[in-house]
Amino acid sequence: MRKLSLFIATSLDGYIAKTNDDLSFLKLVEKEGEDYGYAKFTATIDTIIIGRKTYDYVLKEIGASHYDNGERDIYVITRTERPSVGRTQFYTGSVTELMRKLRSGKGKNIYCDGGAEIINEFLKHDLVDELIISVIPILVGNGTRLFQDGRPEQTLEFVSAKTFDTGLVQLHYKRNK
Repeated sequence: MRKLSLFIATSLDGYIAKTNDDLSFLKLVEKEGEDYGYAKFTATIDTIIIGRKTYDYVLKEIGASHYDNGERDIYVITRTERPSVGRTQFYTGSVTELMRKLRSGKGKNIYCDGGAEIINEFLKHDLVDELIISVIPILVGNGTRLFQDGRPEQTLEFVSAKTFDTGLVQLHYKRNK
């Protein structure tokens, strides 16, 4: 079965963005030649699910090719219907129905790239199979929390922890079934 994975960075105090969607704190751990396993991880996926706000941010800051490289299906979770662009589909339905459809099909694994609303919607429905969380050595104080209130308790199984000389610690857990 295709699994749904998170691969995301957070501050030590649990924020994936500062106020006004400011991601500048991620630059603290940028290092030439170090991608913290991102390329290896993305080689295992062929589908990306992303929230519309995160998608719009990446489009503006990096460009559409970051996601739509012709090799992956992209589902942008949105409340507003829009026509597909290349392999990017704008999805307005239920995330549980989307996951049921994707898991029943063939393919590699599925990557949820955020944002917090989408991640927490998947967590509410116990759909996340694996969490790879990179902890950045900073306390940002406020912003967008990675984990929001109002989801059920879930026990996870520890897979690994990796430390890097930049101070980043990467935690890998899987859902305890």
